[in-house]
Amino acid sequence: MSLVGFLHPLTTPSFLSSGSSLLRPKRPFLSQAPCLKFSCRGSMTATVGSFGFQSLTETFTVDVSRAEGRPLNVPLVAPFTIASSRLDVVKNVAIRVELSNGSVGWGESPILPFVTAEDQASALEKAMDVCSFIKRSKPKALKLLLEEIVEIVPGHAFASVRAGVEMALIDAVANSIRVPLWRLFGGVSKSITTDITIPILPPLEAAKLAEKYFHQGFKTLKLKVGKNLNADIEVLGAIKAAHPKCSFILDANEGYTAAEAIEVLKVLHEMGLSPILFEQPVHRDNWDGLREVSQVARDIYGVSVAADESCRGLFDVQRIIHGKLADVINIKLAKVGVLGALEIIEIARKAGLDLMIGGMVETRLAMGFAGHLAAGLGCFKFIDLDTPLLLSEDPVIGGYEVSGAVYVFNNARGQGGFLNWNCNE
Repeated sequence: MSLVGFLHPLTTPSFLSSGSSLLRPKRPFLSQAPCLKFSCRGSMTATVGSFGFQSLTETFTVDVSRAEGRPLNVPLVAPFTIASSRLDVVKNVAIRVELSNGSVGWGESPILPFVTAEDQASALEKAMDVCSFIKRSKPKALKLLLEEIVEIVPGHAFASVRAGVEMALIDAVANSIRVPLWRLFGGVSKSITTDITIPILPPLEAAKLAEKYFHQGFKTLKLKVGKNLNADIEVLGAIKAAHPKCSFILDANEGYTAAEAIEVLKVLHEMGLSPILFEQPVHRDNWDGLREVSQVARDIYGVSVAADESCRGLFDVQRIIHGKLADVINIKLAKVGVLGALEIIEIARKAGLDLMIGGMVETRLAMGFAGHLAAGLGCFKFIDLDTPLLLSEDPVIGGYEVSGAVYVFNNARGQGGFLNWNCNE
């Protein structure tokens, strides 16, 4: 027998010892990611399960007593405009899961028009369906329950809902064993440093933001481009003048043709500007264009290209690897879920690709979970987890501490953040 909400009593849990060996599961979805040894900062290495994630999924019996999704609406400081859409207010879905032992976990399903497949109404409906399912489920190992969720919410459609429920369940279990998520995911670090995004704006406004972020301690700016080639180049020049020492990432959000993307790199080179990364320069289905831009960017200008919208699942990653279509994979939990992300991380690292972690437009619930993952693994070259800084309100109580570009995760169990559920109507 096993105790519901506790570990199987005959199993020695690996999270009690960082040196314990990991068991490999029989089912394929979790069979890879949790056992990979990643290269990290300096001489340090991290195994996803070194503090017990793999073993925990197999040994912890989950009995869900309550689960619910609710709208999570938060205003932005200013409209967030990218090449493919404009957002004036965040309309996400919050997930709360409570286990029979009283432990509570939190998750968030972000909604970004034209990027996620769902809107808030359909995401909320699907979230309630999944919450009803896990409440009806008999007590079972966390691994089995997570795999069942993948089966009922597969693929890209409603991936953000799957991610939100996965976050909440994993957070609840981490709360049960009193372990912070960053330790559960490897314990390499308890902090991360993020870039910050400047949306598509007129040059003067963009330059003012760049100067503001410089004084706040941000060293890397992520610049949204892709709507107008000439305007983008003008904005980039203004930003560099305002913040000359910054590193910058270009993110076209599918907005350019291959020829336009290459022209941007050429003009920037002539201006003495070189991005550290060029993210999703062409439409997500323009595989030939992605390959062409990646080759030119890498071979002529020494710039890496990241696949974001082009990477919506394991099949896309394999295509990118085999076709040498990009140098970097942008991992977003809302695109592939937590478990899908772990699997993609392993495959991308084995193939020699660099990793980026990003998000949609989320509160500190989802960003907190992603930040814990990034800190614990320590294997992300680019970290883009800034969107809570773009919100005019912070609905999350507790959680990580923010000091400019640095997020610090404490030893609070789970992710440490939660909502005032009674007020979240």
